[in-house]
Amino acid sequence: MRASVPDFPPAMTPSARLLPNKVPAITAGFWAIKILSTTVGETVADTLAVNVGLGGAATALGMAALLAAALAGQMRARRCVPWLYWLTVVLVSIVGTQITDALTDGLGVSLYASTAAFAVALAAVFALWHRSEGTLDIARIDTPRREAWYWAAILCTFALGTAAGDLATEALGMGFQWGVAVFAGAIVLDALAWRAGLHPVTAFWIAYVLTRPLGASLGDLLSQSTTYGGLGWGALSTSVAFILVIVALVARAQRRAVGLS
Repeated sequence: MRASVPDFPPAMTPSARLLPNKVPAITAGFWAIKILSTTVGETVADTLAVNVGLGGAATALGMAALLAAALAGQMRARRCVPWLYWLTVVLVSIVGTQITDALTDGLGVSLYASTAAFAVALAAVFALWHRSEGTLDIARIDTPRREAWYWAAILCTFALGTAAGDLATEALGMGFQWGVAVFAGAIVLDALAWRAGLHPVTAFWIAYVLTRPLGASLGDLLSQSTTYGGLGWGALSTSVAFILVIVALVARAQRRAVGLS
């Protein structure tokens, strides 16, 4: 018998639903793909804009169009399709990064202000979502309206995580290595708090926000030049390496999903 991987946080008992839950099981594999996806969001945008030469505006428009198409497919699906779900997450990661970069680099908005603004936006989404549905439980994303709230929250978490990560590593001078250590440590503390009794839904969303700056710091550490404190892999090499791992993990999840259907 194959041993199962414990959930973090454990899935809550779902109520009667119109659709099967549209979010994958929250396992170790889920968190691995999530962190890799956030790193890709940090490096792919740089690769397309700089290495490929598309420029910031064309990259933003292209990624926004791809996200709209993927999100439409995700919303139309009647069940969780792992490859489609994770494609949407990767594209949200890229677009969320570009939103923050546009505010900071294009409009000159300070990272302090953008971090605070995205935190307020996420809190507002959570408040409205809970008022509408009575729950923020990701084991109960079983109606189109709940799924719409879910993806709105996901976009806010990526934008907030990007801003908070840049604030820590750049504005506060923490650097990439310390950024990886600090955000990884914060996730460990969140896991310990969950073990000690923190509500699973609260623990999940804290971890979801924190994995974004962790992935961004990791991406910068690997891709940036040694002159700036990175390891010098380059954005293209880092993107390719992480995308290959994501594809392998998602293909494994897809095979399992097909086997269970």
